Amino acid sequence: MKLTGVELRRVRMPLVAPFRTSFGVETTRDVLLLRAVTDEAEGWGECVALTDPLYSSEYVDGAADVLRRYLVPALAAHERLDANMVVPALHRFKGHRMAKAALEMAVLDAELRAAGRPLARELGAVRERVPCGVSVGIMGSVGELLDAVDGYLEAGYVRIKLKIQPGWDVEPVRAVRERFGDDVLLQVDANTAYTLADARHLARLDPFGLLLIEQPLDEEDVLGHAELARTLATPICLDESITSAKSAADAIRLGACSIVNIKPGRVGGYLEARRVHDVCAAHGVPVWAGGMLETGLGRAANVALAALPGFTLPGDTSASDRYYRTDITPPFVLEDGHLPVPTAPGLGVEPLPDALAAVTTGTDWLPL
Repeated sequence: MKLTGVELRRVRMPLVAPFRTSFGVETTRDVLLLRAVTDEAEGWGECVALTDPLYSSEYVDGAADVLRRYLVPALAAHERLDANMVVPALHRFKGHRMAKAALEMAVLDAELRAAGRPLARELGAVRERVPCGVSVGIMGSVGELLDAVDGYLEAGYVRIKLKIQPGWDVEPVRAVRERFGDDVLLQVDANTAYTLADARHLARLDPFGLLLIEQPLDEEDVLGHAELARTLATPICLDESITSAKSAADAIRLGACSIVNIKPGRVGGYLEARRVHDVCAAHGVPVWAGGMLETGLGRAANVALAALPGFTLPGDTSASDRYYRTDITPPFVLEDGHLPVPTAPGLGVEPLPDALAAVTTGTDWLPL
């Protein structure tokens, strides 16, 4: 397969409601999409970098720049290309995992479309549908939070994740438990908002029977997480700290986590995400699929990944209408708390031309 051109497409997706976390508030998603054109098929990729470098060091404008100046030209130098070649071809460029992941995703989609193989089967999926949780941002009041959780449970979501930060942690969790009972699968996500000095405070979450507390400390403080894990009864899950299969193996060996969140963009692509899954499975560590408010393109790929055998906890693979009134692909619709795994070749979905055009803010064609 020969890469003949790449389109960088910026789209602006209004969110159904503002999404608040410890690193900011989003009302729209400025998304970078890639269309890889080859001599055999076309494929789509989605970069999950945020507008500003708050979740990670990457941001949308930077991702577009590094793709344009370095990553796409590096791939174009190869006469024959497949998805397994993307990582070694780009290895000399440090970092930029989200940009690399988007390019690998587009190449992988094109390759699988040409071969008539679905992504789920390629990755090793064992399920036809996956259970779905929902991530609930920081609200203006506990009452507003309870109303939101009530709506998501009514919609059928099988697990609730609450974003927390200092000043918004114990009381919101207590309120949700008191209102909805101990049978609701409940977890919290701190997005690095705490330090090890907060250990005693975080231990106040232990009585609520949480599935896990996600990334309480700084992403580089793996040893701190290991010490915190010895203090808390609540299992610790790492997110931002896990950037590769190797970092996952190291964190598990150090005792820094007993659960891992896998986000393909964060680890450099879906093929590396599968390796993270395999490492965790070999160590008996459960994994679940994280989300970055993806469009239907990224959501399709995440659902395919979440169908692998080691994904034993519900992920943040919410339905399209959790974030967007109108998606750029046919919408993913919750059915009994689950989403179906796409079965068509490649990602199994592609953009709807009119919907895509309506949210496009710019395109850049890179001929090769």
